[in-house]
Formats: sequence, C-alpha cells, structure tokens
Amino acid sequence: MFIILHKKTFFVLTGIFVFLAVCSMFYFGFTAGVDFKGGSIAEIVYPQGRPDKSLVEVKLSEVFEKNYSLRSSGEDGFILRTETLSADEHRDILKGLSLGGEKEIVEERFSSIGPTIGKEARTKALLAVGVVLAVIVIFITFAFRKISNPVSSWKYGLVTILTLFHDILVPSGAYALYGKITGAEIDVLFVMGLLAILGYSVNDTIIIFDRVRENLKKNEEMKSAESFSHAVGRSLSETYGRSINTSLTTLLVLLALFFLGGESTKSFVFLLTLGVIAGTYSSLFLAAPLLTLLEKKSV
Repeated sequence: MFIILHKKTFFVLTGIFVFLAVCSMFYFGFTAGVDFKGGSIAEIVYPQGRPDKSLVEVKLSEVFEKNYSLRSSGEDGFILRTETLSADEHRDILKGLSLGGEKEIVEERFSSIGPTIGKEARTKALLAVGVVLAVIVIFITFAFRKISNPVSSWKYGLVTILTLFHDILVPSGAYALYGKITGAEIDVLFVMGLLAILGYSVNDTIIIFDRVRENLKKNEEMKSAESFSHAVGRSLSETYGRSINTSLTTLLVLLALFFLGGESTKSFVFLLTLGVIAGTYSSLFLAAPLLTLLEKKSV
C-alpha cells in the first residue's frame, strides 16, 4: 500500500521527469539520420588499424567538399554520413578515408536514400507508433470489459496510454541529450526501440491490471468489503517481485550489449535501457495509482 498511500509524491516525480524530458527534446533537439532525411552512409573498417580521426578529416577535406559526419565504429572503423553521393563523390570519399591510398580499407556497408524516400519512412514510422497505441487501447478496453465497477474498462486503457506516453517521452528526452553528446541520430532503429519499449511496458502494466482484476473478482465472490484502493495496493504487492526480477534480468543483458556490443547498436541499446527503466517505473508507480485516482473521480 506504500505506493498508493504516497501516490501524490510519485505523480510529482513523474511530472518532473516528463518536464525535463520535454525540455531536453526542445533544447537539444534530434538529428535525423539518413533513413529519414535522405543521404548516404558508409561504414569503413581498417584491417591494419584505424588511423587518427583528425588525419582522416584533413584528407577528406582535400578531396570532398560536402558536409559530412564521421564517427568511430568499434575498434577499427568509421561510419561516415553525408548528403547523397554520386559515383565520383563515392570514389573521392573512399580515397579520403584511405588517406590517399596509404591505408587499406574495407567498405562493409554503403547505402543511399533519397529525400522523398526518407520523408515516406518518417511518415510511416509515426503511423506505426500511432497504430500500436490505438490497438493497445482497444485490446485493454476489451480485455477488462467485465470489470466495469468501480472503474470503467475504458479507463484501464486510458491509464495505459498515459503511462505509455511517459515511457516514450522520458527515454526520448534522455536520447536527445545523448545525441547531443555523442552525435547519435534518430533512424529506423530509434523507431524500433520505441515500439519495443511500448511492448515491454504494456506487458508489465497488463500483468498488474490482471492481478487487480483477479482480486476484484475474488472480493466479489467472497462479498468482501475491501476498498478498491486497498485491492490495487495488494495487487501491486503481489507483483513487485515479478516486475523487478524481470526488469533486472533484462537490464543486465542490455548493459552487457551497451558496454561490450558493437558501436552501430549502442544508441539503440541505450534507448532500450532507458525504456525498460521508465516502463518499470510507470507500471509500478504510475499506472496503479492513476487507477485509484480515477476510481475516486467516478464516485
């Protein structure tokens, strides 16, 4: 019952987290990747050892005039992002990256996306997130249709959407700061990360709501006079262990991937890690207290 009794404190904390996240997104902003704004991306590996980044940038400036972004990848490579390249410009880029032929290089990946395709990808990404949220609301409303007392079934869906917005906003705000520091961009992997966060978070929330449903049903069968708030608090107590254990084991895997995995997936893993933390917090400290708040409003 601790969380339910102190729900106002957690509402204030949630408000602070969301406010900071929104401020971060507006202040730092996001840098759209090649997937969304169009352009070219090349991933280069140096079998004999990666040269100093400053040397490569000097050589690139001699043979290439367009703006570009050069980031380290793993222990022996670079990832270069720039505007859409022609065949001649692609050759110039490779010449610069190889320091005029002095260094052996292996081009592991090269792709170009036009601005029209990038805009279409951005639209489809937003549509995918919207569709997922809508389906979640419909499913939860249907799944909890038989427990409309004392809280209507659609309010379970409303609470879930509110917590999911929290679970998207907080990691996105932190990612904006992370991108400012590391140069990470938003791309298809970023959208995949948000969708994965939505799935993880709603799963945890539904488990708690399902325990609330079971306890309400038992109270009805036993004609218990237990209050709704107490039933929700008891349901939370019965699911603490499961939620925390699941989150910790998931976090251990993500942290291992972040520190030991490849450079190309580090931003994606960072977003997922924040999403797991935010999702666990919202399921335990936001979703259930919101239910009790709506119950009081419906009296």
